[in-house]
Amino acid sequence: MARVLPSSLTPHICIIPSQDLEELLKSSALPSLHHILQSFSPLPQVTTRTTTLTTVPHASFALRFSDLKEIETACREDEEQRATRTIDWIGDRISKRCAKWVDDFEKMNDRDVVRTPWWDELRRCAEGDHIPARDEGWNHPMSIILAVSTTAPNPLQAITALHSRTLDFPPWVDVTHLIYTLIIHPKNSPLSDEEAGALFNAVKKQYGLHTYLLSLELPFPPPPPVSIPALVPRLPPLTISNGSTDAVRPDPKVTQTIPLNTLRMSEQDIQQTARFAREFVTMNLVPWMEKCVIEWNETYSSSRRLPLRLFSSTRRLFGTSSATPVHSSTPSLPARSSTYTAPQSSVSGPTVPPPSQQRRLAEFATILGDFKLAVAVWESLRKEGKGGSDILPLLIAPSPAVQLHVSHALNTIHPQSAELHSHAQLRALLYAVRWESTLTIGDFLSDTLEGERWLVWAAGNAEEPPAALLLAHAALLSVRKNTRRRAALWYFFAANRLEKCGIKPLTIYFLRRAHELSISRPDKLLSPSFWISENKQPSDFEGFDAVMSGIEHPLGKLLYTTGDVSGAVRHLLGLLQWSSASSSPLARLSSHTVDITKDPSDSDKVFLEDFQVAISHLKSISGEQARLEDVKLPLRFVVPSQTCVRLARDSVEGEQCEWETREEIWSSFWRHRGKEKLERSGNAAVEEPFWIDITLRNPLDTEVTLANPTVIVESSFGDAAWIRDNITIETAEDTILYANESRTISIAVKASKPASLVITGVAYDFLGLLPTVESLARRGRRLQDTPQQRQTVTYAPDKFLKLDVEEASQELAVTFVDDGPLMLVEGECKWMRLWMSNAGSRDIGEVWVVPGPDDEIWIEPLDSEEATSMSWKTWQSDNKIVQPTPYSIPLVKKLVVAGSTEVRVVLHAGRKGKQDLSLLFIYREAQGSPFHCTRVTRSYEVVQCLQVSTASHPSPSPDHSFSLRLDLTNILSSSNVEIDQVTTISACWSCSPLAEAWPEPLRPSQSARISFGATSAGDCTSVNAVSAFVSRKLCNVLYGQAIAPDDPPPLELLCGHASQTFAYEPFVAHFIMNARRIAVSRSLAQSHPRIPTSSHPSIFPLYNPLSVDFVVFWKIPSEQRSGHIFVSEITLGASHAALREVLEGVESAKVKRSMYAETQREKVEMLQAIRDSEWNAEMNPIVVTVKDGLVIEHDFSQGVCMAPMEFTIRNHSLSHPSRFVLRLNHRQQSSSVCRHHFPAPYCGRTTFRGLLGPSQTTSVLAQLCATRPGTYALSGWQLETEVGEPNTEGGSWQVRHRYEQRATTDDSSSIVVSDISRP
Repeated sequence: MARVLPSSLTPHICIIPSQDLEELLKSSALPSLHHILQSFSPLPQVTTRTTTLTTVPHASFALRFSDLKEIETACREDEEQRATRTIDWIGDRISKRCAKWVDDFEKMNDRDVVRTPWWDELRRCAEGDHIPARDEGWNHPMSIILAVSTTAPNPLQAITALHSRTLDFPPWVDVTHLIYTLIIHPKNSPLSDEEAGALFNAVKKQYGLHTYLLSLELPFPPPPPVSIPALVPRLPPLTISNGSTDAVRPDPKVTQTIPLNTLRMSEQDIQQTARFAREFVTMNLVPWMEKCVIEWNETYSSSRRLPLRLFSSTRRLFGTSSATPVHSSTPSLPARSSTYTAPQSSVSGPTVPPPSQQRRLAEFATILGDFKLAVAVWESLRKEGKGGSDILPLLIAPSPAVQLHVSHALNTIHPQSAELHSHAQLRALLYAVRWESTLTIGDFLSDTLEGERWLVWAAGNAEEPPAALLLAHAALLSVRKNTRRRAALWYFFAANRLEKCGIKPLTIYFLRRAHELSISRPDKLLSPSFWISENKQPSDFEGFDAVMSGIEHPLGKLLYTTGDVSGAVRHLLGLLQWSSASSSPLARLSSHTVDITKDPSDSDKVFLEDFQVAISHLKSISGEQARLEDVKLPLRFVVPSQTCVRLARDSVEGEQCEWETREEIWSSFWRHRGKEKLERSGNAAVEEPFWIDITLRNPLDTEVTLANPTVIVESSFGDAAWIRDNITIETAEDTILYANESRTISIAVKASKPASLVITGVAYDFLGLLPTVESLARRGRRLQDTPQQRQTVTYAPDKFLKLDVEEASQELAVTFVDDGPLMLVEGECKWMRLWMSNAGSRDIGEVWVVPGPDDEIWIEPLDSEEATSMSWKTWQSDNKIVQPTPYSIPLVKKLVVAGSTEVRVVLHAGRKGKQDLSLLFIYREAQGSPFHCTRVTRSYEVVQCLQVSTASHPSPSPDHSFSLRLDLTNILSSSNVEIDQVTTISACWSCSPLAEAWPEPLRPSQSARISFGATSAGDCTSVNAVSAFVSRKLCNVLYGQAIAPDDPPPLELLCGHASQTFAYEPFVAHFIMNARRIAVSRSLAQSHPRIPTSSHPSIFPLYNPLSVDFVVFWKIPSEQRSGHIFVSEITLGASHAALREVLEGVESAKVKRSMYAETQREKVEMLQAIRDSEWNAEMNPIVVTVKDGLVIEHDFSQGVCMAPMEFTIRNHSLSHPSRFVLRLNHRQQSSSVCRHHFPAPYCGRTTFRGLLGPSQTTSVLAQLCATRPGTYALSGWQLETEVGEPNTEGGSWQVRHRYEQRATTDDSSSIVVSDISRP
């Protein structure tokens, strides 16, 4: 059984009727003859034969009948012009019918299964094209029927006139066609049946056997109409009048008298006409086509045979291939053949050849069902670049090669990058319709062919209605394949192109289909763990967000322009939730967003403006009663997690985390003193306003106005009426939020009666037009108490902001007396006054103040003394890093109701930069009462006045072990700074100034240097005790053991002063200890980040016994400022890796490895930090000093000069003894020194050995033997040192460290020997 071909690939039959025949049909209320014969197509059960005489049955054999004059006229029209008219005609037909189609189609249940009426209409319009084309021969006439009737005065003359008529075809139209004569003999003919038979025999004798006598009744009046299949629509022909071309409009009278799709013929006439149609096909057309195929095939086969001489021995290498002969399109038929080969009328312009005989062979073989021959010929044509790729997909089996044929056929018509002309669009449309209608739906949608993509390729970049409908049909087929996102994309493209053509009903339908498919959930199921990890519910699927803005925006605008304002408002409002996808590729292709996506930040602005216009119009036509209850804003502006209640006594400034830190300090402090709790949240007081601080964040990229923002308050004490009477809620001013801006607004609320309030939401008018309420609910915690809750995600009930309003009982108001801008100098001690008043209804008997961990304040006691003239000698320190504790504010008596008092506070500005002094005041009525709190904040800025630097080095003097240097520079621009006192603080070093203090004030940019000599206190017990404590604690840390909360050994601190007459303020000692705590805490947090800060007080002491602190006291008389600067940077003395054994034990121990790389890395970082810490420092304790600069006078006439040289060797270790070996050798001097000085020649003993205890010093004498005067370098020495363990049992020496040192390369120690014998 042959495959049923599309009607555009069926034989095209042209009919030229005589004038009498046209009048006969018109009088019988019948249409034209070609319309009558078209009603009998297709013919069932037609059999054809192949070139191998194989029978091919055809279940349906279709024909196309046309009027010859219409075809001749249409061939003279420019193809591009006709293609343009065809596309416009198709668009006009679709536009007129689509509204009813959409209404009927949307009522269907399964819209994705049935064929769409617009696709059927497009297919019928495309297949109705019957005008011959230059690039294919399917529409070229295969037969011409010359039709006359016996009602003519002379029928034979009419037949002769038709046969002698010249065909008015262009030269590119194939003239190989069958001439057939049809004689219609009606019952009312003036000729009898015998005369009609004689006429038939005469015509058959003169013009051949292709003649038929059709006898019809044609009664009058005409019989009732009979339904017939609908004729395919055809492009109306052009009419030329007054120089303009217009399509011919159908005659309204004819359309009224002849119903559509009916034929007024009797049953006998219908049978006679059907018999003629079958005999014409089976007895004339098909045999003639078979004969042509056989003859053309012989010519085609002979041209493909290889010549025998190609294989001859003489031409094997040098022979040439035979050229393929060129055959004329006119077949070699007998002279009396019915094939018409008469000359054609001349047409101006370049001569275009008709379709080749090889192509006509392929077309005829395809129609006859000889697919084997047809495929071979089409393949040959394809290889020669003469077409065939468009037909092969209809004939060969589905395979990947079919897609290549389709792609090649379309690329031949229009390259992908080129702009499509109308003719190319029409050819691509015809190809796509042929493929879709011929292939089975299973093969067409298979993964091998993917036919829906062919339709998209055929549409190309054309923006006409046919291209849009191709995309829409491809989308429908994709839905059937369950590729929904691809279908949504193609529906969107189709709608975008149709909208440009003004076809709005289909545009809206396609956009809605794209929207439905985009929000449909994929069938693929995700793991439940995905939803848990993303903190979402499986039902939270919102669609393909990357394309929603591109779909909803044009859909909303179309709904607005078509009158559906309410639907437009909903769609345009829904656009706002896809603002983040506004720059998606799909949105960029939309005609509405092409310009705005050049700057994606403008997309939200366009969406918002369109929504504003739509809702304003809706309100203008519907009034205030516009139904907007179901219109919900799809995005949130309120951030519930950052919304809070602020009471009148709470400070506006200060971060919440800072206040939480102070509350934790208080809780830790009071935990061991009582069980009274601090009411952190506090309650509002009656008739006292409180504020709801609402954080608003604009998620859009454009400015938004929230009009009349307020809060919604509920209470268990009463209903809405009770709230209106007793709760006053402020409505804030209109808030304008800029793009992506975050802002906090405050809504004031005041209650006139005690109540428990719940703030449930925030109400505002979006853009001043859409009333909106956002909930302030916060999701409850995740419940995991039961197995069911652990298996299924369950949350506790939502949380709301709650607040109790009570009668005011206790309230402390604290303010700074001077609240102006505060500018301080680094280290300044600033007296400030605080005013405290009781604003409640009960007395206040106890007040505490909690500063921050880095705040340095001092509260003046009631019995404060004047400045004392005592000079500090020693301090007793517990050596603990004490956490900051609250300060008790002394009260002379209770603060009664409305009572007040003043408190003086000293602030020490220890850090540079802008800062806030945030103080948390804790108060209560009496012992046993709960605590309440209030906050106060003061901003200030600290600038630097002195630049301080320190340095230290071993002292050459026997009186001091080290020399310290303190450099001060005044960096102020206009003020002088006076240095009143410099104090040193250390546990092991006693420091004394080496010169008087700087007597004059430091002027701007002036520097001063103060030197100190440091001497060991002689007792190393504190050094060993503190070192052992730190070693034990760090050992526990490294081994992961618990840290016991014991205290480090206490220390006695030694104080040294540059001035003995300085008077210290009573708060100085407090500030110095506090500054030391802050400095140590910061240093530990930076150097040991892996050790918890809370455990630092139990591991590290406050003071390193070897450290030296400086306190520089200054004043600026011109500005009446004074203060002190604390400097903690110097550590003196030698250390000996006190943690070496601990670190070696940890590294050599078999520590259990962790499966987590981060844990292992943290352990390595902690170990390295401890190794690099000051408690594991190591250095050579022995220092060699040579007496330098001696000048010896000697009379060399008396002999050589023997000069004694003294080398001083000092052990700077306070805890470990050391052995040394000093070797003198002038050859060890550096080359740079030898170039300028003589090497020192030593005689006698040159090696010295000794033992030095902690902090001991010894001297060795060597003899210098100078043979001539000059300068002798003293750098030729080498010192070998062994550091021993202290207090070794049994007196055995145990070496801890070994060192070797020489004089440095820049050592210029020398001695000068002069000769006094010379004048």
